[in-house]
Amino acid sequence: MPVATARNTFLQRLIGAVSLDAAIYEEVEADRGATGQALAVVVLSSLAGGIGARGIGDVTPASVAFVSVVSLLSWAAWALLTFQIGGRLMPEPQTRVDVGELLRTTGFAAAPGLVRVFGILPYVTIPAIAVAAVWTIAAMVVAVRQALDYTSTSRAIAVCVIGWSLAVVFSIALGLLFGPTVS
Repeated sequence: MPVATARNTFLQRLIGAVSLDAAIYEEVEADRGATGQALAVVVLSSLAGGIGARGIGDVTPASVAFVSVVSLLSWAAWALLTFQIGGRLMPEPQTRVDVGELLRTTGFAAAPGLVRVFGILPYVTIPAIAVAAVWTIAAMVVAVRQALDYTSTSRAIAVCVIGWSLAVVFSIALGLLFGPTVS
């Protein structure tokens, strides 16, 4: 008879994700029903980035929306790059690539980005963005290590840093091409 295991709530998963708890990443990797939750984390994190960008100065609602959309697209680019780099260019012998598993874990790895909302406070914008970036990279390393079944954390770090660097270039290009003008 199969043993039923209790699943964590969405809030418990969020807390586990920001705590860099590998067991939570394993849980969402295996739970096909967590795909919607992972998408919600990415959307909320992207919105937090847009709202937090208001702390930069005289930011319009249109530029908040733009930052939110670029944040969402940047996560998607990073996830795609992680899939390609980690699963195809730098796999370990036991690496098995499953798009759904990778999207769920990397979706929850976006949870530290929620702190960007505090960027709306005076003098907190840049620190909030910087803390969120470093924390999200750390979460992504845990997510990638679990999703790609890596035994080497250094390989997961390499995959995440390369993917993040390319995603940042993508974000900058979007900003330069389509972003609001700064006077």
